[in-house]
Amino acid sequence: MSRPRIGIVIGSTRKARFADKPAQWIFDLAAAHGDFEVEMVDLRDYPLPFFEEDRSPAWGPSEGEVAQAWQKKVASLDGYIFTVAEYNRGPTAVLKNALDYAYTEWNAKPAAFVGYGGVGAARAVEQLRLHAVELQMAPIRSGVHILMADFVALMQGQAKLGEIAHLEDGAKAMLDQFAWWAKALKAARDADVAQAKAA
Repeated sequence: MSRPRIGIVIGSTRKARFADKPAQWIFDLAAAHGDFEVEMVDLRDYPLPFFEEDRSPAWGPSEGEVAQAWQKKVASLDGYIFTVAEYNRGPTAVLKNALDYAYTEWNAKPAAFVGYGGVGAARAVEQLRLHAVELQMAPIRSGVHILMADFVALMQGQAKLGEIAHLEDGAKAMLDQFAWWAKALKAARDADVAQAKAA
């Protein structure tokens, strides 16, 4: 079985976003982990309008070209690690919108989260776990939460990701758990495909 291909999904598109730092950090750690092929997926590259399709992608094909390109990208991946900012106790609108623009493409794949901000985006991550379940993903238990003290130190250049031991430990635990789920779910999906071809 080939290694699972996972996407590091940058969950913010703001000009002055912080998201690039944790995205690159977790990308490098995931690439070094050895169990994955890793790809950066930037929502800036998929300028989706606020959801305006006639029907949910759960019930029929999307018409918009950007939506179709986004669905193709989501389908090409075996799992997702999302960077998560928290706005008003919830995830960014652009990330929620991107989730809504696909359905079957997310199914039976693991999801993990790297949150940052006041409470490490814990409240936004909890909401995203619910969305992931509805999209038939498997959100894993372990995540990374960059709390305010570390977040401020990183923003002010007083610290660097890769030098904060408890975040490194948290990321390793998350990636180990994520690897198990990514491989198990990929094997199950591959078995379903083989069975369907043999029928």
